[in-house]
Amino acid sequence: MQIVGIIPARYASTRFPAKALTEIGGISMVRRVYEQSKLSSRLSHVVVATDDARIFDHVRSFGGEVVMTSAAHQSGTDRCFEALQYLEGVYEYVINIQGDEPFIQPTQINRLAAVLNGDTQLATLVKVIEDEETLFNPNSPKVVLSAKRNVLYFSRQTIPQIRGTEKSDWLARHTFYKHIGIYAYRTDVLAQITQLPVSLLEKAEALEQLRWLENGFSIQAVITPDDSHGIDTPEDLARVARKFLL
Repeated sequence: MQIVGIIPARYASTRFPAKALTEIGGISMVRRVYEQSKLSSRLSHVVVATDDARIFDHVRSFGGEVVMTSAAHQSGTDRCFEALQYLEGVYEYVINIQGDEPFIQPTQINRLAAVLNGDTQLATLVKVIEDEETLFNPNSPKVVLSAKRNVLYFSRQTIPQIRGTEKSDWLARHTFYKHIGIYAYRTDVLAQITQLPVSLLEKAEALEQLRWLENGFSIQAVITPDDSHGIDTPEDLARVARKFLL
């Protein structure tokens, strides 16, 4: 199975401009993501997909592979699909590795890749929620799974609701899952979903992956014990750096 890992890394960011080039312990964020991804035993290839010459030149400077893509893309999914067109070779799957996850674990990538058997259309990681702060945080999307661990729905709200129970008791009554934002796409499915218009559920929740569900695609969930450590703001950077570098 040929799987390519693509790391979307754009320059513009409302809350944290140029974060891909921000250094963490003397190493840029995009380089950390790239080098962590290269440690995965499941990936045939790893490439950064950017829209900015500064990121492009930086990745080249440390020996990484990089392709230039349009600045008009609205999502990392769209950027991954364009980048795929520029790669030599034939890949059955693309794994979209978030460019703001500098401490992503190769085991997370390997877990996701393990379910890519040709039948799987789309896949993503989820983690059991263990604390109330995450459970009720609208910035941490929740996932409801079927008995076969296919995704039924994503929401910024806490779902399902545990009727007739105090919220302080919800974690004891049900297993809740948070979404870890790394995606795997079968390449023919990737071509299809990038042509879909924005859906009503996607607009309502501001979650791109709902577009795929609303159009009948299946998303396999893979449970990981490892958390995500995405960086959206300078404050996130300081918190994550303290956790991993001190």
